[in-house]
Amino acid sequence: MAVKCTIRDCRKQKTTDEIIPRNKRLRAFYDKKREEGNPYKVALIACANKLLHWICALLKNITRFSLI
Repeated sequence: MAVKCTIRDCRKQKTTDEIIPRNKRLRAFYDKKREEGNPYKVALIACANKLLHWICALLKNITRFSLI
């Protein structure tokens, strides 16, 4: 569920039609996996694993997550 929320698009403001992903890095990774020809669920699992690796690295290094 968390992965679906991070890769889906959201509107920046309700008054504009500009659509941006919630997490640009994870969305780029997801798009790359889809372009490689992976099915939706395989790409989603790859994103979940990527997110778990990020969380483990943050906990191991005791650092803050930054979107930059």
